[in-house]
Amino acid sequence: MRYDIDNGPRWLTLLVTAASLTAVARGAYPLTTDSNCGCYMTNASRSNYFAHHHFFDFRSLTQYVNVTNPINRWEDNERAASTSAYFRSREWTDVWAIQNWNNTNLLKLNNSDVNDATVKMINSPNNIYIERDASSHTFMTMRTVRHDTFQSSAEFESRSSGYQFLSIRMFARTKGAPGAVTAMFTYRPPPTPHNMALVQEADLEIRTRDPPTYVQYTNQPSWNATSDIPDATRNVSLPGGRRWSDWATYRMDWTPGSSTWFVNGQLHSTISFQAPRDPAQVMFNSWSDGGSWSGPMKVNDQAAMQIQWIELVYNNTDPGNVKTGRCVNVCSIDETTQLGTPVLMTGSTGGQNPQVPQQPRPSNPAIPQQPRPSNPAIPQQPRPSNPAIPQQPRPSNPSIPQQPRPSNPVPPQQPAGGGGCTSKKYDQCDGKNWNGCKSCGGGTTCKFQNDYYSQCL
Repeated sequence: MRYDIDNGPRWLTLLVTAASLTAVARGAYPLTTDSNCGCYMTNASRSNYFAHHHFFDFRSLTQYVNVTNPINRWEDNERAASTSAYFRSREWTDVWAIQNWNNTNLLKLNNSDVNDATVKMINSPNNIYIERDASSHTFMTMRTVRHDTFQSSAEFESRSSGYQFLSIRMFARTKGAPGAVTAMFTYRPPPTPHNMALVQEADLEIRTRDPPTYVQYTNQPSWNATSDIPDATRNVSLPGGRRWSDWATYRMDWTPGSSTWFVNGQLHSTISFQAPRDPAQVMFNSWSDGGSWSGPMKVNDQAAMQIQWIELVYNNTDPGNVKTGRCVNVCSIDETTQLGTPVLMTGSTGGQNPQVPQQPRPSNPAIPQQPRPSNPAIPQQPRPSNPAIPQQPRPSNPSIPQQPRPSNPVPPQQPAGGGGCTSKKYDQCDGKNWNGCKSCGGGTTCKFQNDYYSQCL
């Protein structure tokens, strides 16, 4: 969806402390449906609110099981069909698009400053399929394979480029030979491939060349023209001695001014430095290109990310997805006893779906920084999860128009107390605990949304 710069951002997020929602035992709230939820509250150290919910369950798809053999001809990978009817269903195609792009044009540049891949790579729909284990449980597999003369990989991305703040989770593991990268990430491309410093991306990556307990978290870019950027990345050991080959719930919360990662419900890392700001896509991939980030993979070797389910609550700037008004029915996916089904925390069990207030640009992030994990970072700086451009991800899908915002869209923080300063259109201007500007400029006025939030409109 094209981003309308002239009309300004149209996104929402709520950053308020819900004093009326005290901690109670899981199971104390009634199960409900998404149609009865006005917003979704997450259980981080400060409550964040989101407008929408999706759940994709791959655990009981026996009718779609089809473990395909790798395709050894380059051209046939590009033309490969989806591996089952599930990936042609509206449930899937309304949200996700499986990719078939390749890196040959970048290789032709013969410029290691642009791309240091040593192997041709192509994303193949043939490498995304439903698989069954010995206990008849099913899961989605994303495979990457080293062929004689090239690498086939797997990637799918959201059709929408309008996600702006989310909490996304997957129950997943990574298995296979050294030389692969598996990832879950948000991605907004720079204006051109030569402006990679303007990319906005929050990554969770696993490299199969790394020790089996390491996972990589990054707010891209992780380098500049002169050096790596240490504050952009963490390379952290999984809690409790877990390995990335074990099933685990990986969670990433992207909120104004912060990216936060959890493993099995435990806070694992937070990076506030250069957190993404503007609407983006959501992507998953499994890849290798023989370059310095993935490393080489031996011919006939393969690796895969396997996923049992994906769940996300999110805000979205696409037309028809922006909610305005008060959120009365507050739901949660964290306090539920039934995976994929929300519970109602406050509000009515029936009636019209309430709405949540439109929110401003993240000019004054309210999310407190989380402490770094105790495990020291390993001095290895990541390249992005998308391998097409070194140190940075390949632009996502040329068929989806994506308009960049100005290079510095976040205005500087205004003096506390509101004296002598004005907020811009769509910025916050009042509310409980608000110490920023309380006057509006640009012909806008401060409009009450709720007790915690008023906005210049």
